[in-house]
Amino acid sequence: MHILYNIGIKCYEAVLHIAANFNPKAKSWVKGREDYFKHLPIVPDKKVFWFHCASLGEFDMALPIMNSLKEKYPSTFILVSFFSPSGMEHYHKRIHSVDLAVYLPSDSPNNAKQFIDHFKPEKAFFVKYEFWSNYIFEAKKQHVQVFSLCSIFRDDHRFFKWYGGFFRDTLRQIDFFYTQNERSSLLLADIGITNFTTTGDTRFDRVIENKKQLIPNEKIESFLKGEKAIILGSTWPKDEEILIPFILKNSTQKFILAPHSIDEAHIVSIEQQLTGKTQRFSDESFSDSQVLILNTIGNLSNAYSYGKIAYIGGGFSGNLHNILEPAVFGLPVVFGPKFKRFPEASMFIHAGIGFTVNNSSEFETTINEIEQNIAELSQKTAATVLKNKGASVKIISHLENNFGLS
Repeated sequence: MHILYNIGIKCYEAVLHIAANFNPKAKSWVKGREDYFKHLPIVPDKKVFWFHCASLGEFDMALPIMNSLKEKYPSTFILVSFFSPSGMEHYHKRIHSVDLAVYLPSDSPNNAKQFIDHFKPEKAFFVKYEFWSNYIFEAKKQHVQVFSLCSIFRDDHRFFKWYGGFFRDTLRQIDFFYTQNERSSLLLADIGITNFTTTGDTRFDRVIENKKQLIPNEKIESFLKGEKAIILGSTWPKDEEILIPFILKNSTQKFILAPHSIDEAHIVSIEQQLTGKTQRFSDESFSDSQVLILNTIGNLSNAYSYGKIAYIGGGFSGNLHNILEPAVFGLPVVFGPKFKRFPEASMFIHAGIGFTVNNSSEFETTINEIEQNIAELSQKTAATVLKNKGASVKIISHLENNFGLS
């Protein structure tokens, strides 16, 4: 199986090189790895803690841990690697303690050996779903302590299939798992892995910290003029199909719309469907419009502080975006029907502060029902976020007591 895995890695890499000819994201992926090992900087003679994140979402999970480690142990060197260009291109917009961020080359044995030989990490943290077999095997070969941070497992993952022996062997190399929920811990136990503890989701800590660091946004305040908006965050075209009819029917309600993709064609498409009702965040002067389109990156998380209800995109494709960012400000959240991969969404529905919709009619009904109980729901939503804080403290404490950080 290991041979087949390595062949699969080579095939995947070849496909990305082909896709780079017409896909901007694939092009960034390939370009970021050109002549990779020729350009790596020399790391100072410090203790290196390496965090691997697929993208920006996983980076946000690791961020409270990295910041805490740097604050408590300032002489450590925080190395972050990314798989996706979206992480590499936008991580710097966060308040972070990263000393060096790099792309991670594909998971071949040779790449893994060169990478670990070069950086010589003392500890490696793979975040959430990230289990790069060759890197993990090589790390253990070089006596690196390996941890799975905010790990989450589902019954349908390959680790728990009849053909998953090789992938289970990968998991057995890991020194310790800090899981997000009890179900993930039970699944590990079912395959004989017991070196875990359920610590929760560090993103609760992340959004609470973000709220403390909130900076007023003069442009949004100028647009709203004291009103509260319905925030439409990280929307895809499928989301916009159910949102735009509602906007058109509610001409006195202010909206802030943040598309997931801010390419010009997508922005223009939204503007054409809402003719005369929109303005862009990037505009120098604001008119008295109904919809503010956030056509720049980095303003959405703080924009939620100006809202009363949030719709979060990605729920029609199974790629639901972050529902904790609005919830920390007390915004009940609405999203599409494909949320099963996101335990926080199920938690919110069970708590009565999350709502799923399938079409525009359901969206309208749901918004009206939320509006009738908005004060109670807002208080309950903010309280739910606070109730789930503390994962970062648990992880740092366990690392200090059992694996040594100083």
